Amino acid sequence: MNTNKLPRTLIAGLICACGWVSGAQAATPADQLAGYSSQAGAAASPERGQAFFTSRHGREWSCSSCHGTSPTQQGKHASTGKAISPLAPAFNAERFTDTAKTEKWFRRNCNDVVGRECTPAEKADVLSWLLTLKP
Repeated sequence: MNTNKLPRTLIAGLICACGWVSGAQAATPADQLAGYSSQAGAAASPERGQAFFTSRHGREWSCSSCHGTSPTQQGKHASTGKAISPLAPAFNAERFTDTAKTEKWFRRNCNDVVGRECTPAEKADVLSWLLTLKP
């Protein structure tokens, strides 16, 4: 047995298993919805997702404050005025295709809107609603 190959093989296996390969973060919106639903232990509700998206949660903003009441169109950041591409995946093919980016933006935006990180159930609900929006 060639012992020189064993460490490289073991390391390569660990890298793949842990998702450290750059492409391992790629996903589809449906994959991410399935993950959030699984973490929540319940099926997502598009109705709850729409209500969450459009409601204020004891703070100044709602999700729709920046993403617009119709996340099928370009939004505008409420304080900076910066343009925000459509949020609904059917209107922006890049949305919810990178797990790390999705988590980054949910963390930031939920903190602004809710004052905490969103739960997996809240993420699943919002994403399930966004997936119902079609051209």
